[in-house]
Amino acid sequence: MKEGKKILFEGAQATLLDIDHGTYPFVTSSNTTAGGACTGSGVGPTKINEVIGVVKAYTTRVGNGPFVTELFDEIAEKLREKGGEYGTTTGRPRRCGWLDTLVVRYAKRINNLDYIALTKLDVLTGLKELKICDSYNNNEIKEFPAEIPVLENAKPDLISMPGWDEDISKCKIFEELPFNAQNYIKRIEELTGVKIKFIGIGANRDEIIVREI
Repeated sequence: MKEGKKILFEGAQATLLDIDHGTYPFVTSSNTTAGGACTGSGVGPTKINEVIGVVKAYTTRVGNGPFVTELFDEIAEKLREKGGEYGTTTGRPRRCGWLDTLVVRYAKRINNLDYIALTKLDVLTGLKELKICDSYNNNEIKEFPAEIPVLENAKPDLISMPGWDEDISKCKIFEELPFNAQNYIKRIEELTGVKIKFIGIGANRDEIIVREI
């Protein structure tokens, strides 16, 4: 830090698994939010000047716990297979569902996100219709609730959007993405209030679009 070099901390797991701010008791034993970078490394919070939230283009969960947008049909299976949604260590299949922006907005608040890195956008290619959740129970719940029973009984309110068939893995800039893919990203930004700076368009390290924001 004294030499003015850039330092990157990468957190493990995700906000809803945080022992203090996650969906307890379906959590891990540590702080998985941005604050964990400070407690885990010994670097003070005033030294961190940017927080990037890594968000999949759809929502997944491993193991038990409430999952409002979970799918149980062929779309879930397609997301799981195409996205390689299996636990790295256990090989356990991950639960898959539509993107839940209440979760993302909660993560934005808890982590004070500056930008989003949206991963696995390519996994959605080929779906005729995409859906995004922006509230629960007929617009009754607009922010992620803290109570597990409320989450377990919540029903998603879904916004439908047209999908795309074009291969996006060779796109170099945002404007080269299919029109519907661009609109999907813009809608996520509108619903979460966070700009998407990085867009994952494939599994390889160089298959990522970096936007000038």
